[in-house]
Amino acid sequence: MFNIGDFARIGRVSVRMLRHYDALGLLRPARVDPASGYRYYEAAQLSRLNRLIALKELGLTLQQVGLILEEKVGMEELHGMLRLRRAELAAQVAVDTQRLTRVEARLRLIEKEGVMPTDVVVKSVPAVRLAELSDVAKSYESEHIGPVIQPLYMELAKRVEEAGLTFTGPGIAYYEEAGEGVRVHAGFQVSLDPARTYDFDVVDLPPIEQAATIIHHGLMDNVDGTMQQLAKWIEENGYRSTGFAREVYVQYGHGNPEDYVTELQETIVRAG
Repeated sequence: MFNIGDFARIGRVSVRMLRHYDALGLLRPARVDPASGYRYYEAAQLSRLNRLIALKELGLTLQQVGLILEEKVGMEELHGMLRLRRAELAAQVAVDTQRLTRVEARLRLIEKEGVMPTDVVVKSVPAVRLAELSDVAKSYESEHIGPVIQPLYMELAKRVEEAGLTFTGPGIAYYEEAGEGVRVHAGFQVSLDPARTYDFDVVDLPPIEQAATIIHHGLMDNVDGTMQQLAKWIEENGYRSTGFAREVYVQYGHGNPEDYVTELQETIVRAG
């Protein structure tokens, strides 16, 4: 037999935790000295301890752990509990991964502070006709835009192909305020027949007399830094923006994501 200190050391738990498990009836000592009150454990009890710790690490409550250890939970119910916990852990991992991505993006922005943007071009942009679908995102933050715009483009591409239309230019996205959110417009330049009706919207984007444009390389998840560089250039050169930037996906969706190319077009007027 092992005294409580040795059993705790072998089982990689604290003495305090063993006493807690004892008080809850989850892991009773094999023997308690009636005179001293010292607790003693057998090596065979390590198996129960290991199961207890494993179930606890899954996030089950100690009450649930006790029921499982005493075999008061059927196999089907146990599987259900574990599947639910697996789903909860997977969801938490996804949330933490997104949070880490946002933190890394902010760190990149901080590292780029003070760096002047390059290759900002002021130009006019002609009118363009688009096939488009739209939906509302919670905000203009990348974490809210991505989950909205990606399904829109997938569905729009499907509908354009089913209509037998030909793509004639890159995709263009633009945005409008929608209450507390943002309406996301996902569009494609396609060969539209004015005599037909379609299961998507046909929109004529007006020309832009003056647009400050900059090229963004890579995934749009990392576009915030380029957006901020463009905003700094606009302010420092005596302009002001009049709305959300258009996104023209010059090269996107195929090959290495590092090779993706997007032109940001922000409508500007002279400040003052």
